[in-house]
Amino acid sequence: MQRRYFSVSALALSLFAGSVFAQTKWDLPAAYAATNFHSENLIQFAKDVDAATAGKLKITVHANASLFKANEIKRAVQGGQAQIGEVLLVNFENENPIYGADGIPFLATSYVDSKRLYDAQKPVLDKLLAAQGMKLLFAVAWPSQGIYTKKEINSVADLRGIKWRAYSPATAKIAELIGAQPVTIQAAELSQALATGVIESYMSSGSTGFDTKTYESLKYFYDTQAWLPKNAVIVNKKAFDSLDAATQAALVKTAAEAETRGWKVSAEKDGFYKKALAEKGMQIVTPSPKLMADMKQVGTIMLADWQKRAGADGEAIITAFNQSAKPAPKAKK
Repeated sequence: MQRRYFSVSALALSLFAGSVFAQTKWDLPAAYAATNFHSENLIQFAKDVDAATAGKLKITVHANASLFKANEIKRAVQGGQAQIGEVLLVNFENENPIYGADGIPFLATSYVDSKRLYDAQKPVLDKLLAAQGMKLLFAVAWPSQGIYTKKEINSVADLRGIKWRAYSPATAKIAELIGAQPVTIQAAELSQALATGVIESYMSSGSTGFDTKTYESLKYFYDTQAWLPKNAVIVNKKAFDSLDAATQAALVKTAAEAETRGWKVSAEKDGFYKKALAEKGMQIVTPSPKLMADMKQVGTIMLADWQKRAGADGEAIITAFNQSAKPAPKAKK
């Protein structure tokens, strides 16, 4: 009888140990505050993955650059220091121009156009990330980008010499073209940079302005709707391949749901953030025709430069993007 008791206990311990070792834990570093809608979407994604895999895959979200800084996250995922992570694609344009496709001013200025650009960009992104040992799970657009300033502006000439936040190669290029002084500042450092006068102007979404309380330092937001950059959730390919087929399928399905949800929330929040900024005392300004013409000229220069650097892959993206805008041919009677 005693021997049977020990046998049952040993079996129970063996089963318990097996269940423990079957669980996989991933870290997901992200660069933005936990209250940002991207981070909230990631937290919901992690909960959904837990439920969809019956606890076999647990993802811990590390928001606000608490695990890795924004520009370190991609390298961390690629090198396996983190299994999964969220990155702002345009941050890595210097590494490969393809990452900067959605940072070209006035190429895609609405959610519909931004989604078309994403669809055109995705096959090339998939190939690029695969070559670097990673896989794209999903991507979500930021709200449209405008210009934050401490003073009124009517043309690009009013921005010359101003201390301008550059968070990506594209925003640094804009600074160069408009004659501003670029200062590299990531999202987690933005509030302090504003408060101490390190920067006086920048281009970003209403989301960034609201989250960082930009309204306490700058008083104008020029609603240029210049572009909608994307955050992408990428996963280390070896980490993904180590999952069993059912867990992989659940992860991919949950990622698709997070992408759909994220785009919907982003579009809803676009108007909300502008209203919230106005309620905090910021003036939401429709840009003058001169300012818009100047900025669109900047966009034209940057598109031509990007196409030259991006080569055949870039040409394929622009061609697919332009073709997707054409109406479907009418059926012959």
